[in-house]
Amino acid sequence: MIYLYGALLLHKAGKEINEGNLKKVVESAGVKADDGRIKALVSALQGVNIEEVIKQASVAPVAVQAVPAAQGAAAPKAKEGPSEEEKKKEEEKASAGLASLFG
Repeated sequence: MIYLYGALLLHKAGKEINEGNLKKVVESAGVKADDGRIKALVSALQGVNIEEVIKQASVAPVAVQAVPAAQGAAAPKAKEGPSEEEKKKEEEKASAGLASLFG
């Protein structure tokens, strides 16, 4: 993860993401740099539009249900969690599965 964070830091600073720069960032964080990982990450990022990837990753789809207040429609009820009986059955199944492991 530190290598990816280092690459993002270089990108944000407007610096070129290359092996030398990334190694300096990683080592300045107090981590012994792994040249193989650095080389792999730099080559994987070649031709990648990092700004576009960040924008796509930061957009989370949100389901919005608009209910006009004038209609007085009530929002649909959320499904309640499993009942006590269902929970107990699930626990019994789990226990039975574990018991079969130990003979």
